[in-house]
Amino acid sequence: MIVDGVLDAGGARDAGVAHEAGVAHEAGGALEARAACAGADRRQFLRAAARVGGGLVLALVLPACAPKRAASGISGAGGASGTGAGGAAGGQVNAWLKIAGDNTITVLVDRSEMGQGVYTALPTLLAEELEVPLTAIRIEAAPVGDAYINVGNGGQVTGTSNSVSDAWDKLRLAGARARTMLIASGAEAWGVQPADCRVESGTVVNARGERLTYGQLAEAAAKRPVPKDVPLKPTAKFSLIGRSLPRLDTPDKCDGSAEFGIDVRRPGMLYATLAQSPVLGGTVKEFDDTAAATLPGVRKILQTPTGVVVVADHFWQAVKAREALKISWHASADTAALDDATIRARLHKTLASDPGKAARADGDVAGALRASSSVHAATYELPLLAHATMEPMNCTAEVTAEGCDLYVGTQVQQMAQAAAAEAAGLPPERVRVHTTLLGGGFGRRLEIDFIPAAVAASKAVGAPVKLIWTREDDMTHDYYRPPASIRLDGAFDAGRKLVAWRFHSVSPSITARFAPDTPDPFDSVVEGAANCPYEIPNLSVNYTRQEIGIGVGYMRSVSHAINCFAIESFMDELAHAAAKDPLVFRTELLENKPRHRRVLQAAAELGGWGRTTAGHHLGLALMEGYTTVIAQVAEISVDQGALKIHKISCAVDCGQMVNPKIVESQITGGIVFGLSTALWGEINVAGGQIRQQNFNTYRVVRQNEMPEIAVQLLPSAEAPGGIGEPSVALVAPALANAIFAATGQRIRALPLAAQKFVKIA
Repeated sequence: MIVDGVLDAGGARDAGVAHEAGVAHEAGGALEARAACAGADRRQFLRAAARVGGGLVLALVLPACAPKRAASGISGAGGASGTGAGGAAGGQVNAWLKIAGDNTITVLVDRSEMGQGVYTALPTLLAEELEVPLTAIRIEAAPVGDAYINVGNGGQVTGTSNSVSDAWDKLRLAGARARTMLIASGAEAWGVQPADCRVESGTVVNARGERLTYGQLAEAAAKRPVPKDVPLKPTAKFSLIGRSLPRLDTPDKCDGSAEFGIDVRRPGMLYATLAQSPVLGGTVKEFDDTAAATLPGVRKILQTPTGVVVVADHFWQAVKAREALKISWHASADTAALDDATIRARLHKTLASDPGKAARADGDVAGALRASSSVHAATYELPLLAHATMEPMNCTAEVTAEGCDLYVGTQVQQMAQAAAAEAAGLPPERVRVHTTLLGGGFGRRLEIDFIPAAVAASKAVGAPVKLIWTREDDMTHDYYRPPASIRLDGAFDAGRKLVAWRFHSVSPSITARFAPDTPDPFDSVVEGAANCPYEIPNLSVNYTRQEIGIGVGYMRSVSHAINCFAIESFMDELAHAAAKDPLVFRTELLENKPRHRRVLQAAAELGGWGRTTAGHHLGLALMEGYTTVIAQVAEISVDQGALKIHKISCAVDCGQMVNPKIVESQITGGIVFGLSTALWGEINVAGGQIRQQNFNTYRVVRQNEMPEIAVQLLPSAEAPGGIGEPSVALVAPALANAIFAATGQRIRALPLAAQKFVKIA
């Protein structure tokens, strides 16, 4: 039996901010439950429910996430519309909670698991309200559907660190409603009042101590109307939320059974590689495949809009055949002449000539700067960066007469479906997206450029095809984090009080490419600047868009890292200009921001501010991003000109936490990511080509180079904030400020390794 439940708009927080989804186990025994049926349609789901006997299936529909168009069943999952078999009439499924007759509990998680822990964090919200062990929850990855739209991101998107905040009320309410229905069914069976019953470890218990399991009650509960107003557990009674429980996806990742995109195997599957223009943006003029076509295992060679695809029995055969292709490429003269100097010159020219558009304007900044006799200015430069995910881009497509199955690690299921549908010549609803685990996202898998060629290849050969990019493909054909030139001006009054602060950034716009209808792309270029927490009476933030001829994309922490480097480095400069301790200087500008002051002070104490070892020096940085407040202290030494990083201390108020251990891991991982980009991260362009091709030239932090990392999670009653990205942004300014404390030399450009006076130990 199936019951339709409607989650009203008041039950869903119109939110944005935390993270993402993989496997599970049931109480009392291991239960294989990897995210293997991400594309299961509505009818398949209901059939599965029927196979395990009578049970309760709640189809939770959020009016706040109502479909934008009429759809049949689950969009892209091949389902059928209507109310038959208990389908949710008039809407698409947003979150499924299934309680089967054998006591198994299954939830479809609507966020992609890319290491951030949503396959543990989101089920915890349900388990808390159902009063069951976390290990009793099974996980399945959600299919494509408009009802899975992340309200804060405007699509079915895993990004902006908002998975937990988006689910915080939604999934707890789903669990609470199911709990209420189960209690009511148990009370009716015993002839008692629901108020005399409670739930405990997957059972309903009455005042006499009699028990019925959820599985025993599921069918009866399914016949009951879904209640709208149900109480959520108060924070004081949480037994799971707030505890550092083991991640559900760890065992499979340790024994190798976890399935990432690159692990997918299909019967009769072939392999493919894609030859792309070495000059960015180039297209195929002509190609000769005479030699390549005769090599062993080669099945098909075809041209696509992005290059030439080689399909073979094995991946290495496809690679060798690709090397044998003779391709003439067409590229514009402008792109072929593009290099680092040209890009830098464009940004500098625009910074000097265009005042930009205002994203924030408090007071009279221009007037305060003119009136001051103590004005300080600095310009900061940030380079292009590659995402460099551990798992390179890949996609497995299986095009048949019935439709297309797409097995892919993606952060944008709807966009992946649309791209595959176009490549296959199919309507979107005939494309089923099976979301695998992601071997790193960082924003790179918000793109769908690696999907169409796999679909075209499968359609051409009539078999499943896994297309894999090599590391070199991945590094040289990324959508890179944009470069930026940022000028900051600050002015003091006669009492050395900061009275004016002006921020002007010039860079390409990611949003203008990703969402061209966005009128002003301030959301992605001034984040971390427009919400500057410091209380300065005259403060302005301006942005000028300057394209550079290279596709740019969202990368972990997006413009927070770009802007935080400039802002926090400049705040340090202003502190020294005012002859004040950098901690004191910042604290004075946060008089009405107790949350920020608390985090800043905690980081300072954790990092030993004012009491360092002889020869060691400290740098400080503070930021608010993704509704999280975070501060870091970097401890370094410089021995015979060589920089040694000893410790990074980080204090965080990210609101209420589902799983503190996952939060700490996210912060630590973000710091490692930030260290890599701060020390070595730089993509260079020459003749329109990317110079870095692998990790030998695009360095990341190695194990022996890691400093000690100390993290302090501050208790908070605030709503959950994002944690997957904020810690990335503070590493570079904290290090730069520590280097100044050690050497007296300011760093206004990254990476640190490119600065002639910085030698990394």
